[in-house]
Amino acid sequence: MDRLPKIALPALAGIIFLIIFISRSTVTIGSGEAGVLYKYFGGGVVTDEPPLGEGFHLVAPWNKVFVYEVRQQEKLEKMNVLSSNGLDIKLEASVWFQPKYDELGKLHQEKSEQYIERVLLPAIRSAARSVVGRYTPEQLYSSKRDAIQQEIFEETQKIVDDQYIQLNEVLVRDVTLPPTIKDAIERKLKQEQESLEYEFRLVTAQKEAEKVRIEAQGKADANKILSASLTDKILQDKGIEATLKLAESPNAKVVVVGSGDDGLPLILGNN
Repeated sequence: MDRLPKIALPALAGIIFLIIFISRSTVTIGSGEAGVLYKYFGGGVVTDEPPLGEGFHLVAPWNKVFVYEVRQQEKLEKMNVLSSNGLDIKLEASVWFQPKYDELGKLHQEKSEQYIERVLLPAIRSAARSVVGRYTPEQLYSSKRDAIQQEIFEETQKIVDDQYIQLNEVLVRDVTLPPTIKDAIERKLKQEQESLEYEFRLVTAQKEAEKVRIEAQGKADANKILSASLTDKILQDKGIEATLKLAESPNAKVVVVGSGDDGLPLILGNN
């Protein structure tokens, strides 16, 4: 009984040491993450091996694991840029990116965990200023949004591609012009729209007038042809046919007295 405490204390200390050793020797990498191993006695950051993947890992307690998110991420950036004529433009862009998985060790070694602030954001700002500086405020406001977005993406990609960052997309969410410039552009666009609408009405009216003219000309040509085809004999025959039909009517009494100047009978009397 007297020896029990002497055995229990070292055993308890050993258990505590083992728990600490195991806790410092295990690393759990979450979903969508990867780990960069740093060996204190083995050359520092491991760059010649794949990063630690998702799940449970055992590492030496004197080493350290830096965990990175390797899924696609989004960063919203608001910046002031200058147009081609020197006007201050507020640009809001969203960047979709992720670190290159196989080069995660080099990213950590050269850029550190602050790679977004140190590399990505300066790159997007530089590209945005370069691209927007080629366009006028009117182009930025109306017709060139998609072109600007694509150019910013391409220029940013050139910068970050060899910085171990995979750029997936750049979305220009908003372009804010000075109020006076915006109002002037909107007035101009409204005037252009009204002018186009007026021209459309003129063209429509001209087409309608042309349609009426063509129809009238067609009728005139038809009457001319009909008039040329009608002879006195044909007209007389038509008159006789009409007279006979009228004479056959039970509701009329017909008296024929001589004939008219055109040779047709004269019809008198009606009940």
